[in-house]
Amino acid sequence: MMSNHSVNIPNLSQTYGQDEFFSRRCIWVNGPVIVGAGPSGLAVGACLKSQGVPFIILERANCIASLWQNRTYDRLKLHLPKQFCQLPDFPFPTDFPEYPSKYQFITYLESYAKHFDIAPHFNETVQSAKYDQTFGLWRVKTVSKISSIPVEIEYICRWLVVATGENAEKVVPEFEGLEQFKGHVSHACDYKSGQMYAGKRVLVVGCGNSGMEVSLDLCNHNARPSMVVRNSVHVLPREVFGKSTFELTMLMMRWLPLWLVDKILLILARLILGNIEKFGLKRPSTGPLELKNTAGKTPVLDIGALEKIRTGQIKIVPGIQRFSKGRVELVNGEILDVDSVILATGYRSNVPSWLKENDFFSKDGIPKNRFPNGWKGNAGLYAVGFTRRGISGASLDAISVAHDIARSWKEETRQKKKTVAARHRRCISHF
Repeated sequence: MMSNHSVNIPNLSQTYGQDEFFSRRCIWVNGPVIVGAGPSGLAVGACLKSQGVPFIILERANCIASLWQNRTYDRLKLHLPKQFCQLPDFPFPTDFPEYPSKYQFITYLESYAKHFDIAPHFNETVQSAKYDQTFGLWRVKTVSKISSIPVEIEYICRWLVVATGENAEKVVPEFEGLEQFKGHVSHACDYKSGQMYAGKRVLVVGCGNSGMEVSLDLCNHNARPSMVVRNSVHVLPREVFGKSTFELTMLMMRWLPLWLVDKILLILARLILGNIEKFGLKRPSTGPLELKNTAGKTPVLDIGALEKIRTGQIKIVPGIQRFSKGRVELVNGEILDVDSVILATGYRSNVPSWLKENDFFSKDGIPKNRFPNGWKGNAGLYAVGFTRRGISGASLDAISVAHDIARSWKEETRQKKKTVAARHRRCISHF
């Protein structure tokens, strides 16, 4: 399906040394370049395949879905039922549980890539992508590290799909005195299991889904976690009366206004989980759905951490003032002795570091237009995986992007064929 042509760049051997000359390449792509081989990039690729449009996928890691494969903890399961996490035109196997494990999800993604014959270019990091106004083309510069000598490659294409997602880079806040702490400090993306923390006093910084699950896992491995809750947080049950909370929410959203669905969710949460504020988990004044839409903050779906908080096995503590050797001072003056720190402080987009001179993305690397209008920019620029609506949102955007590109690609291909045919007729008429 790929129709890419190497282009010889004249006089480069005079400009660069011979080794450097042979380590540079320029490739024309007859179709879009997709940056990122996670679920979003794979979904776009599969949808383009079904439309007969050639493409390439560039991936800086050595595998598909590197976030899932390399930066998630062992006990992770999908937070939503599998039917809300499947990619276009490929359902989960029927024998998978309702909430597949991370390993099952990775298997599913690998099967997806194999089924649609998607072969990303691995170990290839995009350095910059810039639109060339003169020629109406995108120039995507990468460094490929497949061989021992890094190769600089420039791809030239009409369409660019940004599928690196909202979670490309870890967020590591600065804390006063952390360099003096001397204990083990890591980000949640490097956490695999609580096994190595047995018997240790661990400070988990952050109370989102990752912070809650890491704290729960630490408890299950006989560690002693304290979880920093600096701001308010919505905690909802994962299921309500045997039905997925997410599924119930989607059902209510069809018939009821958002503010009323928020109200119902909070009433149900209070009935099922009780009053969580007495444990130090203050709820925001804005409802969970409204907060998700306006600030992108996902509510925590409880899978057992709350029970550990109730029994005191997970200790809730306020914000951090400063660290010192083996200790942390909290904003309320309390001092804790701590062996290790795990930063469950989230992730961010890395788009601003490589996508040049564009006004489609904000300075935070998220499309400025909200869902469902955040997938298309100008001059053949597209975005998938930035909806703040998980895999289901990415799948919807992938379908829209592929249809839009396919329409343009087919039109341009028809025009080229007409032009070639016209030239051919003129040539014949000369004889």
